Amino acid sequence: MASLIPSADPGFGVYVHWPFCLSKCPYCDFNSHVRQSPIDEERYLAAFRSEIAHRAALTPGRTVDSIFFGGGTPSLMKPATVAGLLEAIGSAWNVSPTVEITLEANPTSVEAERFRGYRAAGVNRVSMGIQALNDPDLKMLGRLHSVEEAMKALAVASSTFDRYTFDLIYARPGQSVASWKAELEEGIRRAGEHLSLYQLTIEPDTMFEKLFEAGKLVMPDSDLARDLWDVTQEATSKAGMPAYEVSNHARPGAESRHNLIYWRYGEYAGVGPGAHGRLLTNRGRIAQATERHPEMWLTVVETEGHGLVEHSALSESEQGDEFLLMGLRLAEGIDPARFEAIAGRSLEEGRIVSLISDGMVERTAGGRLRVTQEGFPVLDAVVADLAA
Repeated sequence: MASLIPSADPGFGVYVHWPFCLSKCPYCDFNSHVRQSPIDEERYLAAFRSEIAHRAALTPGRTVDSIFFGGGTPSLMKPATVAGLLEAIGSAWNVSPTVEITLEANPTSVEAERFRGYRAAGVNRVSMGIQALNDPDLKMLGRLHSVEEAMKALAVASSTFDRYTFDLIYARPGQSVASWKAELEEGIRRAGEHLSLYQLTIEPDTMFEKLFEAGKLVMPDSDLARDLWDVTQEATSKAGMPAYEVSNHARPGAESRHNLIYWRYGEYAGVGPGAHGRLLTNRGRIAQATERHPEMWLTVVETEGHGLVEHSALSESEQGDEFLLMGLRLAEGIDPARFEAIAGRSLEEGRIVSLISDGMVERTAGGRLRVTQEGFPVLDAVVADLAA
């Protein structure tokens, strides 16, 4: 795993959720919706402006270090809508001159043509959902693009943006170690500075869950999944793109700043249908979530000025659990002293010693606690043990 030097201040980010997609992928449990009629982007933009103003009133004086357009499929938005959103954020908060502005995109040829418009609007990093590098598996994953379209879109991205990344999904049905190694090596050759590599998991309330439960979708067993994980770590490390987080790989200095805010337990405002946020207010650390249904969110925002359905203070115990869950995903690990300051208690030394003896965690020379290569495939169990 890569070694980072975390800053004392994780930073402040803004997450904008655009919930619409051309189709619903069978593995996806994100808040995404398909609409047959055109989206009234001007009306949604006005509602986003209201939510941005609402969050800014709760967090005066912040400087935005990162903006992330997620979804759904943000690349279905017109560049003018993206420009309007960035203008609203710039009016609500101070914006760092080195702000990272990422937009998720699907690599269909039509959306690739919009990349130059997004760049002109202010986007300086694009994240593309390629997911596989062979057409049969793209079809199985419900993707609408071909490998040829993805490569053309990637070429446009690399010529338009200084920073770009793309996703691949592995541990797919029928995938062998050899086939994934070859596909991964091709992905690494195509990558610039960053690559996200996710193991396919069966999420609740998805089409894949229904197929899996019906016995029509056969997933790799635990031994094969571990072999695929090991190949992933070996190939990326050899290429100079080691994992800095469980599923994210980057050349030194090219890590996603926005996601680091999450994983380092920083502060972020979430706007849009189904967005989540964590804000520091005079009530302490606040957990926020908005109405998930797009049209309902739109109506509520137009009526109330925001779409929040959750706005609650987190207890010290809840904050401690979140801090562990997020921070232990990182190669850099966590600072036990910061955990104690957040959770109001220290980690149990006996559990740490036991996990160290089992080879699951280790202490760094600087006193941080981090998960080992052996521990990452069973990260959830490690976190649960430390949090108990």
